[in-house]
Amino acid sequence: MTTPDALQARLLDLHPKRIDLSLGRIRRLLAALGDPQKRLPPTIHVAGTNGKGSTIAFMRAILEAAGFGVHVYTSPHLVDFRERIRLAAPGGGKLASDPELAEALAAIEKANAGAPITFFEATTAAALKMFAERPADALLLEVGLGGRFDATNVIETPACAVIAPISIDHVEFLGDTLEKIAFEKAGIIKPGAPVVVSAQADEALVVVERQAARLRAPFVLYGQDFLCRAERGRLVYEDALGLLDLPLPRLPGRHQVVNAGTAIAALRQCWPNLSFASFERGVVTAHWPGRLQNIGRGQLAALAPEGAELWLDGGHNQAGGRALAEAMADFEEKSPRPLILLYGGLRSKDAGAFLRHFVGLAAEVHALPVRGDQVGRAPEEVAATAEGLGLKAQAWPAVEEALRALAGRAWPSPPRILIAGSLYLVGEVLAINGTPPE
Repeated sequence: MTTPDALQARLLDLHPKRIDLSLGRIRRLLAALGDPQKRLPPTIHVAGTNGKGSTIAFMRAILEAAGFGVHVYTSPHLVDFRERIRLAAPGGGKLASDPELAEALAAIEKANAGAPITFFEATTAAALKMFAERPADALLLEVGLGGRFDATNVIETPACAVIAPISIDHVEFLGDTLEKIAFEKAGIIKPGAPVVVSAQADEALVVVERQAARLRAPFVLYGQDFLCRAERGRLVYEDALGLLDLPLPRLPGRHQVVNAGTAIAALRQCWPNLSFASFERGVVTAHWPGRLQNIGRGQLAALAPEGAELWLDGGHNQAGGRALAEAMADFEEKSPRPLILLYGGLRSKDAGAFLRHFVGLAAEVHALPVRGDQVGRAPEEVAATAEGLGLKAQAWPAVEEALRALAGRAWPSPPRILIAGSLYLVGEVLAINGTPPE
């Protein structure tokens, strides 16, 4: 059998010369496959700029704690493409195996018959085919880019749509204002299907609310229809069904409290009789690699200064920088340490918008390259941006060299090191460290 890598390479060759955001290509392909998107289990469709993956991680953990079989589709992957497709299975699901993936991709290649298709469209079709052919109680489906013309938006009647926090990102495809971006994200809302909306800026909220009203979709809003907060070391959640007094999430950061609350709100829309025990267990077992992940072991951990904390996060835009800075400030309040930021971003991202949140917080910034010269912003350029903000900065050719240099210095107390930026960088760090995502 042809390997998944070979099949993916052949599908990449069919990528259109110009990307026009539309659903025509994937609908044609799905029709040739017998429309698997019409034979899926109850589906929760998740769009937004930040927090999509974490929200899905909470929903998956809660549903699996309740004994549900759950299919999951997320993107991008960090180390291995198979991370994108999780199939329901006894004991909590499993990543798609190489033979399963190869079989699905071969079917996609045959049905597509050499027509232009984007890689994401082809692999989304493969995932939907696998999901339709295997029984499950739920499907958690993450939007890849935007929403309105995203390949996942072939779902006609989701059990629920979720809009995670919206911020400025992917302006070349979605627009350069919150209103324009929110319009694209709100494209996943379907007539009559409830939409659960997380914390939003006013400019985004008015657009999403208008679209829900137009389609008569029940509107469930954070801060109005459901509340969640950290209180005395607990997560307190409230909605019309009542109050849940839960443990704090294992995933650190204030933003994860909101993500957990959004996940709970969506699940209570679809399955209002889920047990308290499933929420209690799910909140503390949910994990999401590369999101404030503590790297305590491995090759890179061994290179860090003795006693240092090493954290890894894929935050890369303005909102991601703000959430990370808040989390680091909370860490500092509980356990003071010098904060050292190692950052690498894409050329398409505003490094200054991310870094400005660390002014007065990070002692130093060490700029790193991102895998692939065609996408990564030069470390020297990032360092200059950081210096322009008043941050002490230095550029490095590799993460290993930056960590060795830090380990070679004398520290009054072991530092707290945060590696952040592009998910390409996060994947590279996990691969070098020998920490495969689960």
